[in-house]
Amino acid sequence: MTIETPNWAETNAEDIERGIDDAIRTVEQLADELVAVPDGRRSFDNTVMPLDEISNVFTQASGRFGFLSQVSADEQLRAVAHTQEERLSIFAAGIGFREDINRALKAYASRAELEALPDDARRLLEFALRDYRRNGLELPKQTRDELQALQERLVGLGIQFRKRIDDYEDVVELSRDELDGLPDAYIERLQTVEVDSAVRYRVGLDYPELHPFLDSAHDGERRRELFHKNHNKAADTNVEIIEEALGVRAAIARLLGFESWAAYALEVKMAKQTDAVLEFLTDLAERLQPKLAADLARLGHEQERRTGQSGPVDIADWRYYTNQLVLREYQVDPFEVAAYFPLDAVLEGMFRIYAELVGVNFVRRPDLAETAWHEDAQPFDIVDPASGVALARFYMDLHPRPGKFGHAAAFTLSGGRQLNGSGYQRPISAIVANFTKPTEASPSLLRHSEVVTLFHEFGHILHQTLTTSRFTRFSGTRVERDFVEAPSQMLEHWCWQPDVLGSFSRHHQSGDPLPTSLINRMIEAKHTSSAIATLRQVYFSRLDLAYHTESGRSTDDIARELHPITGFPFPEGTHFQAGFGHLFGYDAGYYGYLWSRVFGDDMFTRFEAPGASVSDIGAEYRRHILEPGGTADADQLIRQFLAREPNADAFLRELGLETSVHGARI
Repeated sequence: MTIETPNWAETNAEDIERGIDDAIRTVEQLADELVAVPDGRRSFDNTVMPLDEISNVFTQASGRFGFLSQVSADEQLRAVAHTQEERLSIFAAGIGFREDINRALKAYASRAELEALPDDARRLLEFALRDYRRNGLELPKQTRDELQALQERLVGLGIQFRKRIDDYEDVVELSRDELDGLPDAYIERLQTVEVDSAVRYRVGLDYPELHPFLDSAHDGERRRELFHKNHNKAADTNVEIIEEALGVRAAIARLLGFESWAAYALEVKMAKQTDAVLEFLTDLAERLQPKLAADLARLGHEQERRTGQSGPVDIADWRYYTNQLVLREYQVDPFEVAAYFPLDAVLEGMFRIYAELVGVNFVRRPDLAETAWHEDAQPFDIVDPASGVALARFYMDLHPRPGKFGHAAAFTLSGGRQLNGSGYQRPISAIVANFTKPTEASPSLLRHSEVVTLFHEFGHILHQTLTTSRFTRFSGTRVERDFVEAPSQMLEHWCWQPDVLGSFSRHHQSGDPLPTSLINRMIEAKHTSSAIATLRQVYFSRLDLAYHTESGRSTDDIARELHPITGFPFPEGTHFQAGFGHLFGYDAGYYGYLWSRVFGDDMFTRFEAPGASVSDIGAEYRRHILEPGGTADADQLIRQFLAREPNADAFLRELGLETSVHGARI
């Protein structure tokens, strides 16, 4: 079966508007046909399946048209796509408030034949009923109307918030001396301007410029300047937007009978209760306190050794002094390491490793490149080696450009699902990242942390594309939000295996693999400042949770109040929350990155067992974790794969902490 591929390259504003019009008309028709069925003739196919058809229409339209708001190089086209994506999202929210659909579902749900439904079909119905309950369909019409208006406003605020972040630009302009500590290859890629007859180098907020500068630039004043600029990203607009959004969410939760948005959001996650999340984060923070003290002391000694300045290290400098410590004590230079990771070699190695792991082939499709949204976006097929059938398609858009989505993520462009007649709708996904772009003089070289990011995000691609779910609702990564990162976090471990790193690293000039001695030193240095790094994640998680439990308070006040969790004084004059894109999408769920890591680390222990076969265990990982998607609860999937109850032992070891009791839980 062929994979229908949209032609994003030739899509114009009229196509986007017409495409969204068509999607809305199709959904209206499906909804009207659903409610028109007499109650006595209702069946799964004519009452529940149309809702999955509707979900598929929304997914397809968003992937075909709305996605361009994140990746198009044409500013006007991005603006049109943003507008139409907002329109589609508001319309989709409205479908969730249709009383006639809710009534139809209830009429069907009362029939005795429900007990005969397969598990995934019954789950689809249960989730549909739950959705309408959570939209207030049990409440009076006046309340429902108020809820719908609030939901529509929230959709618009989310799109505005994300757009402000993606469009925001700021730089520091530096002399050549102020770039001391950074290699020529980094400096040569920077944009330059002439100021008072002198060349100035511009360092912006895109990751390939920001992180290396904060890690390695010796000029502390300029590091702090760039840090503060990054922590004020879109602050002129987004503080107001997020505070309005938090108020809207709190109002929705109250109308639905929940004490907070966090309580509302957590009802459908693994954690279930706000108290469970707080207990998890608090316990983790307490366990990390001894190591935090040791980490801060080491950085303080390094600062004093380098500058003669005693006292605490500034939060803007922790990355720099961590890097200097790793350089001095372990002789690990991130730029030296990056020289062994040209992007092409990393991709080749990653494809080879994951091909063995999940039993597929990755085939480049240059014949489809002209249909992509940008020349940087390269298409590939995922092919079943036994039959030669293309199971799915994905695109890799890996380099920064103005207006593009500013982080790293995997987007579902078309979800997998069983077709009405026969066959399977083949998934299409895209990995969007911001790795250094190659030049004529130098390839794209990835720092090891970027190699980890690539392995992680491609894990989401595998999860999205190797799904076998019959229904869009449970396809791919449509699992509980506090589990969705776990399958990819498990795969990050391959980036720390000496034999794996040695198999695909290749010096971009000599062709030599990464020396074993350097790999061993990287592993030895792995836990340097691990408590600081993890407690920053605890802080972000607590911040997100507090924003969604303490309604009406200033986001700046909460950010300042919780900041001691990090071990550093609050950086005055900053508004980090304005650029915290996860506040939409991961709202009251950012803790999920740490929560799911417990499971990801635990799952990898199966590959570490003596005599473990990568292909055999990988086949189980595909069968029990990737293919089911959301067709079962995440804790059930994990237990099936582990064949035991999960525990936090591996997670704690990965943080550099020892576990005194086997099976320790957080």
